[in-house]
Amino acid sequence: MWDLKRRYYCREENQDISRQDVQIEAVRARIQSYMSGRGFPREGDPGEYTTYFELIFGKDRERQRQYLKGILSEDKVTLSIGNRVLGALLATGRCRAVFTTNFDTVVERAVAEVSGKSLMAHHLEGATSANAALNNDEFPLYCKVHGDFRYDSIKNLSADLTQQNEDLSKALLNASNRFGLIVAGYSGRDDSVMKLLRSALKTHNPFPHGLFWTGMKGAPVLPSVTQLIQDARNAGVEAAFVEVETFDAFMIRLWRNMPGKEPEIDAKVKVARRAGVSIPVPATGKGAIIRMNALPIVSLPGECQALSFKVQKEWNELREAAHASQGHLILTKADNVLCWGREFVVRSHFQDVESIIPRDIRPLIADMSRHLYLKGFLEEALCRSLVRGKPILVRTTKYGSFLIADAHSRDQGALSKLHETVGKPFGQIAGLTTAIDKDHPQPQRVFWAEAVRVSIEVAAGRSWMLIDPEFWIWPPRAKKDATRFMDDRRAGRYNSLYNSILEAWLDILFDSGDRKPSQSFSAFSDGSSTECPAFEIGMGTAYTRRRA
Repeated sequence: MWDLKRRYYCREENQDISRQDVQIEAVRARIQSYMSGRGFPREGDPGEYTTYFELIFGKDRERQRQYLKGILSEDKVTLSIGNRVLGALLATGRCRAVFTTNFDTVVERAVAEVSGKSLMAHHLEGATSANAALNNDEFPLYCKVHGDFRYDSIKNLSADLTQQNEDLSKALLNASNRFGLIVAGYSGRDDSVMKLLRSALKTHNPFPHGLFWTGMKGAPVLPSVTQLIQDARNAGVEAAFVEVETFDAFMIRLWRNMPGKEPEIDAKVKVARRAGVSIPVPATGKGAIIRMNALPIVSLPGECQALSFKVQKEWNELREAAHASQGHLILTKADNVLCWGREFVVRSHFQDVESIIPRDIRPLIADMSRHLYLKGFLEEALCRSLVRGKPILVRTTKYGSFLIADAHSRDQGALSKLHETVGKPFGQIAGLTTAIDKDHPQPQRVFWAEAVRVSIEVAAGRSWMLIDPEFWIWPPRAKKDATRFMDDRRAGRYNSLYNSILEAWLDILFDSGDRKPSQSFSAFSDGSSTECPAFEIGMGTAYTRRRA
């Protein structure tokens, strides 16, 4: 879609913007502002895709096909590990059928690369054979419901997408009565596809192994998807929306948990393997010392609470409860809901709690790279622990947890060192207001504040707290419009100045009068170890040597 927007913008405004330039946030913001100002759909609108295709190509299908051929051609295909996993699942029979709205040859290429086998795709030309193949158990079955760019028949315009091909629809309905369905990498914008999935719920045996819709953490979920999941549950189907980090992360986790993997297939899936490295430590002597922005974590919380409910909780319900608790609940979602917070607080925000039991999370922490939901859980708890009694705000987004200088706090003395180092640590961005759109008809003033992103990483066999100086922008949607302001403010923040900024934040977070090598922090003033997470952080940042 961004390439289509770029083409239209360049044509109408006589500009020269490359496809690579569109990766730059400021360029995208300029193009989107232009489109929004002329009444085109806002970014993320369900009708955005077809609108831009019709704008560029009209009803000329050959121009459409040539365009898609140019950007989806075989020589431009690079397989990610998620693609290779999908190829392996199909090649080994672990996945029987795949239906896609894509036009490309990625899946066929993936099957060939990991197994040496070919995969025939059923598409709009020759669709009648798809249902017959399913009835005859000719697996794996691969159907392109919108066509293949190498052929003339493709569905891309709004008129095309009002209904699906009858034969491919029968194949999908047939499969829906035999298998479960996992939806990955699809927003649910196409109403004809959503109607087809809803019609499957009216059949005699819909999705006997469940319906699971995956989406990126923190990304908006279309109402049509939420309604489909609810309708599926009403029909007796096990159905859920599952948040994932990325398609690749989701697929590799799926593959890791598959028993009895064929070694030759596994080797093709995992093209890159971890290798042992032995780097000799330089002898003691003269050399430059480099300060790191990492502090050692002496101890992490080892347990929390596991909550079960009468009705399964969705992520939006957890976020609403955490917000309503004003920081007294910290929640995440795994096989069940994990929580820190006093039991009476939990029960005051969730009326249908069935059980609250202790959960040992130490085994998960030991392999945190495979449990990223736990990483975010710990980072939010760490931030809540660090800011108690300080003029600092905590904000958690899908990008991480942030500590922000609070402009409205009465105790500004704690920020004095930061003020001396960078000047005023918060304020209004002069001359900048938010863009007007359908959801925000009135412009708002834009404010900023000094901030740090706090993250937990494992290196050299131990856990570390990383502090990365950042800026926080209010309202958050204006961040892309404040790019120039942030770039100007970052200018010159190298070496000694960066070191001083780091010192200023450490001065805020730690008790400088405490001479102990580490300090302890807890998220709440009281509570048991399962209710109140506690951390012990070393006060000295890590250093490394560099050979002279």
